[in-house]
Amino acid sequence: MNDLTNRKAIPRCRIIGVLDDGKASLSEIALQHLAQADVVIGAERTLALFDDVMSAQAIRRPLKGALNAVPEFIRVALADGMRVVVLATGDPLMYGIAGYLAAHLCVDALEVIPNVSTIQLACARLGMPWQEMKLCSVHSRDAGEWQRGSDARHGMYGLLQQMRQAARLAVLTSPQNSPDRIARMMLAEGMQDGWHIAVCEHLCLPDEQVHSELSVAEAAKMQFAEPNVMLLWRLEQKQETVMFGLPDLAYQQRQPEKGLITKQEVRAVSLARMQLRTDSIVWDIGAGSGSVGLEAARLCRNGHVYAVEKNVADVEIANANWRTAAVSNYSLIHGKAPEGLSDWPAPDAVFIGGSGGELAQLIHLCMEKLRPGGRLVMNFVTLENLAAATSVLSESGCEWDVLMLQASRSKPILDMHRMAAENPVWLVCAAKEA
Repeated sequence: MNDLTNRKAIPRCRIIGVLDDGKASLSEIALQHLAQADVVIGAERTLALFDDVMSAQAIRRPLKGALNAVPEFIRVALADGMRVVVLATGDPLMYGIAGYLAAHLCVDALEVIPNVSTIQLACARLGMPWQEMKLCSVHSRDAGEWQRGSDARHGMYGLLQQMRQAARLAVLTSPQNSPDRIARMMLAEGMQDGWHIAVCEHLCLPDEQVHSELSVAEAAKMQFAEPNVMLLWRLEQKQETVMFGLPDLAYQQRQPEKGLITKQEVRAVSLARMQLRTDSIVWDIGAGSGSVGLEAARLCRNGHVYAVEKNVADVEIANANWRTAAVSNYSLIHGKAPEGLSDWPAPDAVFIGGSGGELAQLIHLCMEKLRPGGRLVMNFVTLENLAAATSVLSESGCEWDVLMLQASRSKPILDMHRMAAENPVWLVCAAKEA
């Protein structure tokens, strides 16, 4: 018996994509599977939509609150010779249940009968090509209204990260993470200009409505009927930004005092020594103007930077630089480290630009919290702090080294130029064993 024959002999669960116009959205084969099913699984609203198609003896099993139990339920039902159908909206393999079931059951035990996705329908209503759209879903737990600086624990964090990078997005919303809430998030992040929004409500129903070309401010004040799909597109092409090594004058600094900023050359080498990846979690302790952490956020577009600064004036300056940098994978708190660090996820890299007199404690804490293979990079301008740091690292037994940087910059003198030396900076770098 060949593999194809074997596959046909295995009892199979049919996962059928449906739309809100009910029977009209299904093929004859899909309707036949549904009518013959012994067990039908789906959302309560979807089960009700097809109640007259299903056999009166068929077991109806609502999905709400029982998703984890569904794979085993299907496995037992198939073993008992029962015909099982799962109803899913649109294409079950696009943010649908089919991917979840395929990860928990034998793939040969599943047959997916897809439908047109609601995103395809929304784009069709607007005549908008969708092959280059970034597809997103905010069907996650309700984390409340967006607060600037929220991290991946918020249900809309991933969407915001994609909005920073993409030109066109299609979003599967939820009753909690609704289009108006998403628009208010955009307002909070200063993204009110340069975007258009469309919301398609009740697709395939008699009261279907399409709200096209809304401004962010308009959408933030509206209430939309469920279910709906949200489309967003930029009015102008996104301008790419410099990733790191920005000039010092690109950042606001404390004035008239000398600004608390890691100079361009030192900043670039410090970031290089941190060995960042696109998904790195970074701690920035003693953020100052925020330059190191903000450039790390640009480099770690799929990661997150957590920053702390004890001086309230510098927090205000770092906040201003944060708004200019237009990054969303960044959180800044006002406090004195190590306060607040226990709430942060374990880092892949830590930068210490200021210790507030708690250097030894901070080094021990950072080396403990660092993930295996992680890097700690510290900048010092005094011999005393250099000596203290190397002493603590020597006692800890970890691998470390010191790099001294002394940059000189050309400056005009009459009709010529001379080299003016910057103060030397010591970069102390330590690695946690992989």
